[in-house]
Amino acid sequence: MDRNVTVITDLNGNRIVLINDILFKGKRNVNWKEVETYLKQYVDEFFEIADTKELVYIGPDLPDEYANSNYTHRLKGASAKAKANAAQGLPEMIKIATGKHFEKNRKDKHNRDAKYGWYRYESRFALPVFDENGGIERYNVFHVLMLMRHAKDEKIYLYDIMEIKKETSNLFQSNDLTQ
Repeated sequence: MDRNVTVITDLNGNRIVLINDILFKGKRNVNWKEVETYLKQYVDEFFEIADTKELVYIGPDLPDEYANSNYTHRLKGASAKAKANAAQGLPEMIKIATGKHFEKNRKDKHNRDAKYGWYRYESRFALPVFDENGGIERYNVFHVLMLMRHAKDEKIYLYDIMEIKKETSNLFQSNDLTQ
């Protein structure tokens, strides 16, 4: 699938994944089956985190977890649409991830999926807000926590994205961007 995604730097020097298309639209609810189907294109791919040089793999469990996690089911409105559309920029969000933080398994069942624990990284993405004529009026920037599992095969896999927060101080116009 073609993706209209770039990594930009904001005026403060922070990297943001700029997602220019809104693929997952809907007045009421996100069609999470479509998101799950979209995510299957990434399975068996891997991406390098620029800051740590670690490889992050996309396993076959990501599409289902991303679309059907407890966190996803609690999302409503703009946050649900932000997570759905963030799927387009996952490779770049992994590449610009920062703030590596390790966590031990909290539940016995995690010993199977994440034998060596979990890593949390932070990342950012921006989605366009369109004016009444279909032009881009501005971008909303979102902060996200990327949850990664360290599996028994000693690889790190993206598991889900969570804690999606709109950064109200970082709304920017399309002419504020540098690439």
